[in-house]
Amino acid sequence: MTVYAVERSLPGVTMEALAGAQAAAIGAAAASSAGGVPVRYLRSVFLPGDARCVCLFEAGSADAVRRVNDNAGIPYSAVSEAMDLPAPST
Repeated sequence: MTVYAVERSLPGVTMEALAGAQAAAIGAAAASSAGGVPVRYLRSVFLPGDARCVCLFEAGSADAVRRVNDNAGIPYSAVSEAMDLPAPST
């Protein structure tokens, strides 16, 4: 599966709202997977100084990631294929 980055602009968002959005994304990804379209939420990074958030998902298509975010009710500005570069294990 491919990794996709979902970009969001979230001015004025609270930590409580961020946690709720994360839970909604995880739940929508699980529901999609249970329905036969595998999508896995990986992680999010919030940049408070810019009020931006980037969430990473693993899926078969960008459309599947868009549907998950639409179903979760979380606004986004773009969904793009991404290269996830974890730290090498030592």
